[in-house]
Amino acid sequence: MRAAVLTEFGQPLAVREVPDPSAGGGEVLVEVMAAGVLPYSAEVFGGARSYPLEPPVIPGVGAVARVLRTGPDATSLRAGDVVWCDPTVRSRDGGVLGDITLQGWSSRGEGGLLLSRHFHDGTWAEQAVVPTENAILLQRGAVGAAQAARWSGLGVPLITFGGLDAGDLRAGETVLVSGATGNFGSAAVAVALAMGAARVIAVGRNRSVLDGLVRRFGERVVTVALSGDPDADQRAMRAAADDPIDLVFDMLPPAVGAEVARSAAMTVREYGRVVLMGGVGMLGGDDLALPYPWLMRNSVTVRGQWMYRLDVVPRLLAMVRSGVLDLAGDDVTTFPLDDVAAAVAHAAAHGGPFERTVLVP
Repeated sequence: MRAAVLTEFGQPLAVREVPDPSAGGGEVLVEVMAAGVLPYSAEVFGGARSYPLEPPVIPGVGAVARVLRTGPDATSLRAGDVVWCDPTVRSRDGGVLGDITLQGWSSRGEGGLLLSRHFHDGTWAEQAVVPTENAILLQRGAVGAAQAARWSGLGVPLITFGGLDAGDLRAGETVLVSGATGNFGSAAVAVALAMGAARVIAVGRNRSVLDGLVRRFGERVVTVALSGDPDADQRAMRAAADDPIDLVFDMLPPAVGAEVARSAAMTVREYGRVVLMGGVGMLGGDDLALPYPWLMRNSVTVRGQWMYRLDVVPRLLAMVRSGVLDLAGDDVTTFPLDDVAAAVAHAAAHGGPFERTVLVP
């Protein structure tokens, strides 16, 4: 089969013939129909993000695919089914504290790295092997190329759904999304509204993008354009909320300083929740340093969340199928596998709200 291969950090991906994969027990062999390209892919392949990815490797994080063969433990999937290949792979021998790898992308800790050496290759290929539990049914029977490409963008709202769910977002609550103008942050605005948030305070630096969120979603979205003055920005966020802020969801990128995240977090109400899911601090800089007395006296819950639990995936798919979360407005641009370099460059240049770059092997 043909695949895009990262042979060395800092080198262009090579599209070449590689051996066909084979699935064993507990695994599913799929034919990849469409695989998303994240906006920061070039940073990963160039080594700027220092991901624990071991070349040579076929990258790619998630895909829409058609089942070719299942292992003997599969009881409902069958050949021809169209599935979402979820990239968050969990060890099966660790209980509730199992290790995690993002197949073809990253991993957490020594156990995650060990797991990645088995589920090593991702989905930027004609075929892939995924754990049986990670092949989640989308549809039985044929799916058109355009629909597969649109569905392949599920990984972005899925991550934000995992974070909002971890924060126990409830219908009728007020949510503040810090970093709302990026690819993931804008998805968090859409998902929070789909989950029933009464109001979303969208916070970011890009005024035109913030205005676009209001045009897209209406009066349930209120925006705050950051000024660079942490105290003034915090006052503006509180004023925009009108009601107390129940949940602060942070999806700021690594280049942003901790003071921006701290200003947003400290707008949350007494007994409120803060979910940290962005990249603040990954490139160095100050720690978040939330004040101990403020946390204690206001009974604030702060939670870090990396990726999501497996059980949230079918719930998000149900939201998409029902139309509660609408993907029709996403701007999807597709590239054939041979144009993987162009796809990576396009994703880097088009990483704004609801922009999806997709490889179609």
